[in-house]
Amino acid sequence: MSLAFNYRHLYYFWVVAKEGGMSRAAARLDMAVQTVSAQVRELERDLGCQLLKPAGRGLALTEAGVAVLHQAEHIFQLGQALPDLARAATQVASVRLTVGIADGLPKLVVQRLLQPVLTTPDLRLVCHEGEMADLLADLAVHRLDVVLSDHPAPFSRHLKVHNHPLGTSGMGWYAPQHWWAVARKGFPASLDKVPVLLPTHHSTVRARLDQWLTQHGLRPRVVGEFEDSALLETFGGSGLGVFPAALSVQDDLMQRHHARLLGPCEGVEEHYYAISTERKVEHPVVRQLLARR
Repeated sequence: MSLAFNYRHLYYFWVVAKEGGMSRAAARLDMAVQTVSAQVRELERDLGCQLLKPAGRGLALTEAGVAVLHQAEHIFQLGQALPDLARAATQVASVRLTVGIADGLPKLVVQRLLQPVLTTPDLRLVCHEGEMADLLADLAVHRLDVVLSDHPAPFSRHLKVHNHPLGTSGMGWYAPQHWWAVARKGFPASLDKVPVLLPTHHSTVRARLDQWLTQHGLRPRVVGEFEDSALLETFGGSGLGVFPAALSVQDDLMQRHHARLLGPCEGVEEHYYAISTERKVEHPVVRQLLARR
């Protein structure tokens, strides 16, 4: 790549502009005034415009000089940060795992699914959450190493992926302290007497929950629907209402949100999958994740 000007000449101009004159700039650079002046003139020839003009006993910036100085400030601020960035890069973990997380997958479940590999030496974990279609597109071009989801990837002739089951968890109903006494008495019929929070229909488990409620003849007062499971659990724990969550995260919900299990939601399960572009996975940490399912 050819450059229209010499960056060293730009640096000399930047110092002259910052110092307010050739003499002070030369002293800072430990160079002869004539040398600095010659380098700045060379830059002006390369750019085809005058950057400095006489002003009394000193120099002032022309309009072009002001514009060039503005850009030079950005360039050399970045340059000053470069050594720190380079040193930081040498400390980057040697094993990088980039995970896509389907936005319907509960966050506490994600933590549990990834827990077995978090002790991998020198692991750098990068997580991206999003819509399944977007995550699969990133997986196809290897921006992601694996996708975690609560449902298998749909069949596509244009995208060959493999679904690896990671397990299942039954669902249960949880109540914050505020609603515990009312909700516990006569459960599950008591769900008609308390406000209820549900995941949106975006979640694959919502249809199963609706079916379970219908089978038990329940028509609860739904006061909130949440696409993000973490928000659902947070609002539920704050006392907004009773809510469903995986039985596998019972201890976490008690510890984080003081929400206690009312009872199981029989027959309703969440299924968890790791999705890869390879049937025989080559990434060492992904292999480790699948081996511990």
